Amino acid sequence: MTSRSSSALRKSTAQRKSTAKKALSKVSTKPAAKSATKPGKLPEWNLADLYSGIDAPEVTRDLQKMDADCVAFETDYKGKLAEHTAKEDGGKWLAEAVRRYEAIDDLAGRLGSYAGLIHAGDSVDPAITKFYGDVAERMTNASVHLLFFALELNRVDDSVIERALQTPELGHYRPWIEDLRKDKPYQLEDRVEQLFHEKSQSGYAAWNRLFDQTISGLRFKVSGKELAIEPTLNLLQDRAPEKRKAAGQALAKTFKDNERTFALITNTLAKDKEISDRWRGFQDVADSRHLNNRVEREVVDALVGSVRAAYPKLSHRYYALKAGWFKKKKLAHWDRNAPLPFAATGTIAWPEARNMVLTAYRGFSAEMADIAERFFTDRWIDAPVRPGKAPGAFSHPTTPSAHPYVLMNYQGKPRDVMTLAHELGHGVHQVLAAKNGALMAPTPLTLAETASVFGEMLTFKRLLAQTKNSKQRQALLAGKVEDMINTVVRQVAFYSFERAIHTERKNGELTAERIGQIWLSVQGESLGPAIDIRPGYENFWMYIPHFIHSPFYVYAYAFGDCLVNSLYAVYENASDGFAERYLAMLAAGGTKHYSELLKPFGLDAKDPKFWDGGLSVISGMIDELEAMG
Repeated sequence: MTSRSSSALRKSTAQRKSTAKKALSKVSTKPAAKSATKPGKLPEWNLADLYSGIDAPEVTRDLQKMDADCVAFETDYKGKLAEHTAKEDGGKWLAEAVRRYEAIDDLAGRLGSYAGLIHAGDSVDPAITKFYGDVAERMTNASVHLLFFALELNRVDDSVIERALQTPELGHYRPWIEDLRKDKPYQLEDRVEQLFHEKSQSGYAAWNRLFDQTISGLRFKVSGKELAIEPTLNLLQDRAPEKRKAAGQALAKTFKDNERTFALITNTLAKDKEISDRWRGFQDVADSRHLNNRVEREVVDALVGSVRAAYPKLSHRYYALKAGWFKKKKLAHWDRNAPLPFAATGTIAWPEARNMVLTAYRGFSAEMADIAERFFTDRWIDAPVRPGKAPGAFSHPTTPSAHPYVLMNYQGKPRDVMTLAHELGHGVHQVLAAKNGALMAPTPLTLAETASVFGEMLTFKRLLAQTKNSKQRQALLAGKVEDMINTVVRQVAFYSFERAIHTERKNGELTAERIGQIWLSVQGESLGPAIDIRPGYENFWMYIPHFIHSPFYVYAYAFGDCLVNSLYAVYENASDGFAERYLAMLAAGGTKHYSELLKPFGLDAKDPKFWDGGLSVISGMIDELEAMG
């Protein structure tokens, strides 16, 4: 379990993975609005808002300040929390301690974010790789001096804490303190916590880093050319069937050649998590994720159960429909995301993609569009495909004293426009929540995907309304259905896969072959009989980054998509004021439980019908597609 305290220091650069778009695991196809040959000149981010370079004197200065501040904090507060908090002025005293703690967290967030972002931009440069590793190590070493704070704070009696919280200065931090105390039953003795923390750099953090470097270094031979993973995956959406097949086979071959490495990484991390869970007393393999998300296990179980029960009327039915459009009974697995035969061709230039998204955002809220526009004007986006650059896309919140950055691999595909809309949704959310400060800005994963998926929905609905050609309307609708299937069905299948792996790992190591068998089982169940799973697909579990960086993260996407379907239905039937309520929900950050944030919209995720309502939106779109023929 990663405590929600000291988020920047303890999570380090893994935070960028927790807000990542699942572009490696989720691929959608949408029609181009305009034909072009190249996406045009693409923006690269300006990281100077954090630091001017890895050798900048400010980096050295801030690392030294972080070290000194952490030592001073430990000297001033360790062993004193219970006694001083119980005094008459204990609330003010503790509030000052929390403010200092938050300032350290913000500074560490700036350092860790910069290291993570520059490494994401080029993960093969030796100097950058060394810098990334060195900063992570410094952060871990410094944060050892802060470990006592959350542990000691949670040992203070409830009555003493409640009395101290009546002081306005400390009352400001009530959401963070109450949230922190939910971790109390799973805390260990201080020295064990310190050991877990210090060993993380040579443990799971090192295996995470190995995965990143291995994935970035893989090359796939397609039609005589050696490609990195991102352009190879992109070929699975190429209009030419022979290219899709060649890419699918190239992926299978390289994955097969590296299966032992990925099986070792998977086994090691699953065992590492099992050890941690066992020591802390978690009963279920996903309970630590549920705690971190502040969501009840039964709510997630209800979501997963609803989605799995809906496979036949969602993915099975849609892929049968898609196979028919290609005049086939079945589609090979590499054709699952093939462009529809009646979809428009061409590449969407960057200025057009920008205009599509900002126009859709502005139609909903001028404030939301103004925030999103800053990502373009202030160079907060890195869009080109480059050798060594991290695949996929993400929006990294950095730290409240700075601003978010978006990474994409823009290739002018229609799905890239939706990825842009998605990541800018994250970015807007992160900007709005920043006012809560470093401790209370982060949003639990259950709501972390709300703004991103809502941004996609706004963009999709605007494009749909503007599309008059019946075939292009059909293509746009089908693209959205594919997107939703990839977000809901595919992510729940991923969650089922992870549950099986982590459960079986308790009984011993899993061979690559066994992992592949489990993968084929859950994929076959979710994709249905219209997808022909060919040899080689058994190793496609290897490239999904969330399995490595954020175990059981994936259900957050299905949670977010179903939630947004319900939320959007409220919006379409709402009177004035919805946009204001929506932005207020985003601005709350991590200060409120998801159930409290949904209440103004009349939504309750504990209601079993809630999830069925979200899934019926997808089913309804498939009904419409079937009626089109």
